[in-house]
Amino acid sequence: MIVGIGVDLVDVPRFEQQLARTPRLLARLFAPAERLLKPRSLAARYAAKEALIKALGGSDGVYWTEIEVTPEPSGRPTFTLIGETATTVAARGITALHLSMSHDAALATAYVIAEAHTAATEPAREDPA
Repeated sequence: MIVGIGVDLVDVPRFEQQLARTPRLLARLFAPAERLLKPRSLAARYAAKEALIKALGGSDGVYWTEIEVTPEPSGRPTFTLIGETATTVAARGITALHLSMSHDAALATAYVIAEAHTAATEPAREDPA
């Protein structure tokens, strides 16, 4: 069952300017492996993290550097969550996160769906007959 959807769009040149003006943002927003990427890829990952927070319904218990966007062997992006962020997501009953990202020209975008499994069986209903 879908419990949350988030989407975000980032202006890549503006994002690059922010990183240049505030170099500490790199360490505050990205996991160590992500910090090595090109700005357009960082912008897409920033959009992914923002979209994740929207899909979760807020940022309580969620920390930027505990969210890493990592590729599967096929290249499909996925979230790797650690620490309190992983605990928070699990505590909210979320069992799967689906991520799609793209960047082209001056824009980067991400879309996230948060999913939770419903109970295997529903309570039995009495038959009124």
